[in-house]
Amino acid sequence: MAKVEYVTGLDIGTSKVCAIVAAAESDGRLRILGMGRSNSDGLRRGVVVNLEQTIESVRTALDGAESSSGLRIGSVFVGVGGVHIQGINSHGVVGVGSKNDGITQEDVERVLEAARAVNIPMDREVLHVFPQGYVVDDQRGIKNPAGIVGVRLEAHVLIITGAVTATQNTIKSVNAAGCEVEDIVLGPFASGEAVLTQDEKELGVALADIGAGTTDIAIFAEGAARHSKVLGIGGEHVTRDIAICLQTPVQHAEQMKISSGHALKGSLADNETITVPGIGDRAARAIARRDLVSIIEPRMEELLLLINGEIESSGYKHLIPTGVVLTGGASLLNGTAELAESIFGCPVRLGRPRMIVDGTEGLENPAYATGVGIARYGLRYRAEGGHARFNKGNRIAKTLHGMKRWITEYF
Repeated sequence: MAKVEYVTGLDIGTSKVCAIVAAAESDGRLRILGMGRSNSDGLRRGVVVNLEQTIESVRTALDGAESSSGLRIGSVFVGVGGVHIQGINSHGVVGVGSKNDGITQEDVERVLEAARAVNIPMDREVLHVFPQGYVVDDQRGIKNPAGIVGVRLEAHVLIITGAVTATQNTIKSVNAAGCEVEDIVLGPFASGEAVLTQDEKELGVALADIGAGTTDIAIFAEGAARHSKVLGIGGEHVTRDIAICLQTPVQHAEQMKISSGHALKGSLADNETITVPGIGDRAARAIARRDLVSIIEPRMEELLLLINGEIESSGYKHLIPTGVVLTGGASLLNGTAELAESIFGCPVRLGRPRMIVDGTEGLENPAYATGVGIARYGLRYRAEGGHARFNKGNRIAKTLHGMKRWITEYF
């Protein structure tokens, strides 16, 4: 029996930790072999705040993935995120001489290194370098300059930086749970790998991954990543507003949001009622469903206005004719896409993981977009000869091997 080549994508989020074991199908689809999930008790806004709790959450998710897949997980690809993540647009220029055989891969790597040489504080480091396009002499719009004859090579890139300690604490928690980290990938770009079509990325699209504690924004145009931003607000802020205003436990507030919540009060009937559990010994009481939605609607409007403001301030809103794709667990709130469309003034759709053969059921859900995308990234990374960038206790290596090749092909 042939050995199955599989990878594990690990999404460590504010509300959940999800481990997805997957293999590649010959037609490009992703076969889900197993999945494990646990509550995430040690993170806040995507950053580890309690290492022991995070380790336990990661271990529980990995155990579940091993049990459901029947496979041993020794290494994982990990998604990184949090409000410490920042994107910087940069460019680099190198001379390549007059080579009759054209620009080489070594020249491409040199110009990417030149573009990567930006001044960042000592407590931050470069996590990703996303090529946006190349210029050979005066010829613009080149996606792959290898082989083209020229004397001057310029690269435009999007550089993603993160806090050293935040990334290292994530890696440390995975190591302590018994796994090596093969590579990391930024959350919204993993989600984009799972839910966006190539046409959307070519024509121009914005992705908003609305999680529990943060909202990750990524903008793609002409097949390349153009902008990235993390907002420190997400679905749990809506839940806490409900809990405070209705004086009910947070877990019940979350359940009410999911089962009875809506982002648009005007779409509800006037006579609908729901039951609100009390705190402690306080009795449950009935309220109008419209009262619940009157709490949710302004918070969701605030969140969507912040997303729209970020897209506009990026300077790329005119480059997203295909509109905005919402994904992440909080995007499932009824009425969110409709409210977003009225605020953004462009088409909006809900992004679900695509091109998967789900052996566990339920993963075609926006809540699992990042985990599915991480697994897809891991398979591509392996196929293109990428090597593990991390070892236990080691600092993040600065190598771009494999990553640049994957990014160039992906975008």
